[in-house]
Amino acid sequence: MASAKEIQNRIKSINDTMKITRAMYMMSSMKLRKARQRLDNTEPYFYSLQEQIREILYHFPDMEHLYFDNRDEDEQEKVKRRGIIVLTGDKGMAGAYNHNVIKEAKQLAETSENPRLFIVGEVGRNFFEGIQASVEKEFRFSTNHPTIHRARVITEEIVELYQQEELDEVYIVCTRMVNSMKQETEVTRLLPFATHEFIDQELLERAREEQAAKNRTSEELAEAASQEYDTGEYIIYPSPYEVLNSLAYNYVTGYIYGALVEAFACEENARMIAMQSATDNAEAMLHDLSIEYNRVRQAAITQEITEVIGGAKALKKKKKKQQAER
Repeated sequence: MASAKEIQNRIKSINDTMKITRAMYMMSSMKLRKARQRLDNTEPYFYSLQEQIREILYHFPDMEHLYFDNRDEDEQEKVKRRGIIVLTGDKGMAGAYNHNVIKEAKQLAETSENPRLFIVGEVGRNFFEGIQASVEKEFRFSTNHPTIHRARVITEEIVELYQQEELDEVYIVCTRMVNSMKQETEVTRLLPFATHEFIDQELLERAREEQAAKNRTSEELAEAASQEYDTGEYIIYPSPYEVLNSLAYNYVTGYIYGALVEAFACEENARMIAMQSATDNAEAMLHDLSIEYNRVRQAAITQEITEVIGGAKALKKKKKKQQAER
């Protein structure tokens, strides 16, 4: 059994640790609120982008576009050169947050042929460099304090490789918050866009039927897509293809920004849960140590009382013996 001094030292150490975990909980709580507010402020803009893209796809259902999965040449490719964006944290103490992201990214990389990894966050970068994966060395970004500028820089680098056909597909591995107590790691194909996510297949077929009813050939559609077009509600200038090109680029920026903010929020939420769990465990340990300390202290007091009584008895016997000798 440990001595009372050792137990006191351990109680002091746990109390000091609790101060740290409580402070980290409060800091993560504050960062989480700011991240959620930032995401709420920008969502309306990117929802409007999505609506505008849907409108163009509806009016030009047969238009093939680089950013969408409706090109014949893309469907004919058997081997896809994949780029994988992985959003991890810069530090630990966030439960299984980083582990879950790395696990999903590793599985996706193992099922891809010569993937190129674009790692955001020091934890993921250190892991994949440690296993000698194909990590882009110049792609060094942090998940702390996500900004729209940082999202634009990432978009510019990724889209440039995609436009130059060095990448056929771009995936993003990040964490989404289901609720305050639950979050899930998602693997999403960022490029090319899935057309059905912007416009329902049934609505797309209806748009094609309307185009066929107007007796417009595919050549006429392609020609119209390269010129200024009047839909009857608004004018598309300089051309539907160019406008869609700009909208899609901005949508990629918005998606990456949203993923950065939500990943940051999920990391702080996971850290909050981990710190709360650590604080609760520390309180339980303090309770057990307090009981153990009281037992040790009571045992020491009992031992001292026993020694005093034993000494008193010994003195009493000694006095009796001295009196008997007289």
